[in-house]
Amino acid sequence: MAKPIVAIVGRPNVGKSTLFNRIARERIAIVEGQPGVTRDRLYCEVEWLNKHFTLIDTGGIDTAEDSITKQVRQQAQIAIEQADVIVFVVDGRAGLTGADQEVGVLLRKNRKQVILCVNKVEDHSTSIEMSVEFYVLGLGEPITISAEHGRNIGDLLDRIIEKFPRDAEVEEEDFLKVAIVGRPNVGKSSLVNRFLGEQRVIVSDIAGTTRDAIDTPFTWNDTKFLLIDTAGLRRRKSIEEDLERYSVIRTLRAIDRSSITVVMIDADEGLTEQDKKIAGYAHEKGKGVLLVVNKWDLVEKETNTMRDFELDIREDVPFLAYAPVLFISVLTGKRTEQVLETVLHASEQRSMRISTGKLNEIIQDAVAMNQAPSDKGLRLKIYYATQAQVNPPVFLLYVNKKDLMHFSYARYLENRLREQFGFVGTPIILSVKERS
Repeated sequence: MAKPIVAIVGRPNVGKSTLFNRIARERIAIVEGQPGVTRDRLYCEVEWLNKHFTLIDTGGIDTAEDSITKQVRQQAQIAIEQADVIVFVVDGRAGLTGADQEVGVLLRKNRKQVILCVNKVEDHSTSIEMSVEFYVLGLGEPITISAEHGRNIGDLLDRIIEKFPRDAEVEEEDFLKVAIVGRPNVGKSSLVNRFLGEQRVIVSDIAGTTRDAIDTPFTWNDTKFLLIDTAGLRRRKSIEEDLERYSVIRTLRAIDRSSITVVMIDADEGLTEQDKKIAGYAHEKGKGVLLVVNKWDLVEKETNTMRDFELDIREDVPFLAYAPVLFISVLTGKRTEQVLETVLHASEQRSMRISTGKLNEIIQDAVAMNQAPSDKGLRLKIYYATQAQVNPPVFLLYVNKKDLMHFSYARYLENRLREQFGFVGTPIILSVKERS
């Protein structure tokens, strides 16, 4: 069976994200001193006493009626339905509220394993006083903690794993991790929802709705994917709040975690400087890259419109000559399935391993066709080559003097490798080493 799922729920601003970060042992969820900051479900893999489980952070369950709050409430309810164990967080300082009672009613209806967690109790001597009124919720004996200071977190984790289903077993999932990145309102969340066929990520016309990086596992054509939807990267001068700064950092970390990065581009605006920076970061990190132009249905077409658009992209980012360019419409669904097909192909290309004999044959033929550079009478000699790793492909070239390997000649060798083997959608790293 799959790993148990633990969802952290509660009304807004009771410390759910702080608790999530404390258990995850890193700052994954955005924590801000204002309600409603966490909007989508956040997933994290956690281990405690050799028990592995998936932890979900949720937006606060509120009774307000604006469109975003309604969707946040819906997302939290989805998390509750998915969970094996629910940690219901309340605020010990604020005491019992009507909103807490409404959440309590919702949890009792679901009949799930619930741990009532009274947060913001820093002093053990006040534990009973601050928790006694919460017994009225009918959810059993509460546990008092301080997520901010780490008080009683170990005891809470002990309680969580005690409530796991007895037949829950650990499964190491081998996912193909795909980060979907781009500027705000380019259609990243809509693309994820199109793949899944459900409203997994909040979609709104308001730019920047997705603030956290959201992990979504699903299976397509017998391949297990982990889609990482991210907050849109704004230009640096537009980042004024800490909240936006956290989202930028998280987007870059999402790229770090991924194997393939899908850079979404707005067809109306074309490739911007920010798009180039995103794609450049993924390239420098050795990630597979796809350039996906969304909203193509809104573009007025003439003869060769698509070809000319792609040529403009190629001129702007010549270092991404290997990256496929796809033209899609998330709204209509046109060619969206090609994104997954191309991601899968790029992943296979990243995993390709070339035999040493074949590799050296290609390198020797390339040198014979285009003589290696020289300096002051000393010519570069490539003794032999070997592939050191995959994902991304790394090739070691052993030479007499590595300073003689000019950038343009390394690019020439890379192009010859691509002509022979493809390596579509992935960078190639040539590491030059001197042989003593």
